[in-house]
Amino acid sequence: MMKWFGSSKSKKERIYLDYASATPILPEAALVVANAQGTFGNPGSIHAEGVAAARSLKDSRERIAREIGAKAREIIFVSGGTEANNLAILGFARAIEFGKIQSSELNGSQAPSFVSSSGISPISQTHWIVSSIEHPSVLECFGEVERLGGKVDFVDPDANGIIRPDAVARLLRTETIFVSIGWGNSEIGVVQPLGHIARVLRAHEKTHDSTILFHSDAGQTPLYDAANVHSLGVDLLTLDSGKLYGPRGIGCLYVDQEVTLAPIQLGGNQERGLRAGTENVALAAGFAEAFSIIGRERTAESKRLRALRDDLASQIVAQLPGTIINGSTSLTTGGNPARSMPHILNISIPDISSEYITLALDHAGIAISTKSACREGDAKESHVVKILASAAEVSTKEVQVSQWRSRNTLRFSFGRDSHTNDNKRIVDTLVKVIAEYRTRS
Repeated sequence: MMKWFGSSKSKKERIYLDYASATPILPEAALVVANAQGTFGNPGSIHAEGVAAARSLKDSRERIAREIGAKAREIIFVSGGTEANNLAILGFARAIEFGKIQSSELNGSQAPSFVSSSGISPISQTHWIVSSIEHPSVLECFGEVERLGGKVDFVDPDANGIIRPDAVARLLRTETIFVSIGWGNSEIGVVQPLGHIARVLRAHEKTHDSTILFHSDAGQTPLYDAANVHSLGVDLLTLDSGKLYGPRGIGCLYVDQEVTLAPIQLGGNQERGLRAGTENVALAAGFAEAFSIIGRERTAESKRLRALRDDLASQIVAQLPGTIINGSTSLTTGGNPARSMPHILNISIPDISSEYITLALDHAGIAISTKSACREGDAKESHVVKILASAAEVSTKEVQVSQWRSRNTLRFSFGRDSHTNDNKRIVDTLVKVIAEYRTRS
């Protein structure tokens, strides 16, 4: 448990259950950042201080690359996951627009050329696919691709949130050039079968003599699954240090050495010319340290948190009739525990206000969320759970359930400081505040 920030010992300790929004930096990583602050030179300079900074940055890049089975030059440091997603998607779109990519590099004789003498945007001759349950930083980039003239299809998950490879296959066209499917969903915790989807894409490429770039936002899945880019079959992979117990303000994009992108931020030639701006050497060192530590601990921590999450889910379902578990867990109808991150529990409860319950729990010293932090305060409902509810409605005819399910979501996400003995207090408090809300309304 965590103590109230800036409080005295008499105050009740808080329970933090919003690790999917932000993780605290590991003490070891914080120490590395503090020590690296002394390496203050610009890594682009040729004097001794600059060389020392460049050496530190090189070491951080190599450490992260080893963890994901990549080459060091394939790691591009950025400010976080949002920027990495923008660079992957819009950087590729810009590369097409600027003529850095020729049609012959992506498509065979069956596909249209990107070169147009009529002034038509080259993007308009391309087709893109994205999952409909992605993070806003992915979905909004695809909105920009559409505004540029690209043709975009959204692939929906099944009722448990899984993007099925055959669903992707049905959307593929001769002119398809880019597919983005998040590895682990931050709202409902589902883990997508990237390797299987990659094989569908490669088979399509072989048949149509084309090239399709496969991008994934890894989210927090690397906390619990090894993120080997070759096993996943991805060409572009987004990693965010602030979601992986590293320092906030840094992340990276894995860019396969054969992939061509254009920068979306101008003003320098850093990071292979893809990301202008002096690199943050200290944050990169802390990111690398945290990433190495979670790699060593993921098996044991995954087992511990899965038991903790399932125990809380069982207690909530037993005490709050009508509760629906969103995602793919052992307690979900037709769910597959292997297809879920172990630390996220997303539920829908009838006859509540998600915002009221979240604030009431916060007042009682328990921090949870209603959905992705980037969506908190926006729409009244979860776009992810709304799509799940629609899929369930088709298969079960539960129209009445689908009407409230996406509005009444609560997300509990566990982490290193979560413990089983917190669960009773969580459930007791949740039952109490829901009873109070229903009485008042």
